[in-house]
Amino acid sequence: MEEVGPLVLGIDPPADRVPKLLLSEPDRFLEGYTTVLLEGAAGKIGFVKFQSAHFEAFGSVGIASLARCIALARERGFAIILDAKRGDIGSTAEAYAHAYLTPNGSDLEVDCLTVNPFLGPETLEPFVTRAREHGKGLFVLVKTSNPGSGWMQDQIVDSKSISQRVAETVAAWACETQGNNGIGAVGAVVGATYPKQGQQLRLAMPRSVFLAPGLGAQGGDPDTVSALSTPTGPVLISASRGIGAVDDPDMPLDAFLALIRHRIDGFRDDLGLRRAIFS
Repeated sequence: MEEVGPLVLGIDPPADRVPKLLLSEPDRFLEGYTTVLLEGAAGKIGFVKFQSAHFEAFGSVGIASLARCIALARERGFAIILDAKRGDIGSTAEAYAHAYLTPNGSDLEVDCLTVNPFLGPETLEPFVTRAREHGKGLFVLVKTSNPGSGWMQDQIVDSKSISQRVAETVAAWACETQGNNGIGAVGAVVGATYPKQGQQLRLAMPRSVFLAPGLGAQGGDPDTVSALSTPTGPVLISASRGIGAVDDPDMPLDAFLALIRHRIDGFRDDLGLRRAIFS
């Protein structure tokens, strides 16, 4: 973030909104699409976020491609978030934590993972333990960006919303895992589409990194989301379709690459980040 800012490249391969040339070899589509995006983001973005579901949709071939794409991003020096929203009980949670957050545990190992808290705090302990032991990061779902998120997350229980109750637990974990910079290893997913609630949640989670999806296609405002950033609570702002989806399937790949770079520069302009960092 210090080198290139808080913008996150979301990699959600949309087979219906990419240049047809990338679909000429279906088995190579996921890696081809990812490679172009990583090339376009080089020197402009530090974090990439893979949406696991868009790879899982291709079955075992997709999972194998996800592992190779994670390796490609790592080779190019990106920090890697896997958006898999995992959460389960007992040995199942342990298995997920092993697969994604244990060094050399599997070829799906990443730097950060999104996790679902709604089965109870104890179900996230295996993930918190890995974050503490191995220098990994978690993003716990607190207030998601989708329009229907309030159905559960805004409900009041004992005078507090469910989001606020989850935020208090996240804050405790962040304090337990904070480093010398005062930032905890346990962060929160707080949608860019709900900036007012984001302000309240920032007060509750002063040491958590926020992952704020919803910039671009979902209409999140970069200025109000950036305002949630503090010295001990940075904000990572994710854009996916707004960078990688196209309406012209006949677009040449060089034009697609140029479009990706142009869109990234546009988002960086909106965030006040565009500057010559690398020569």
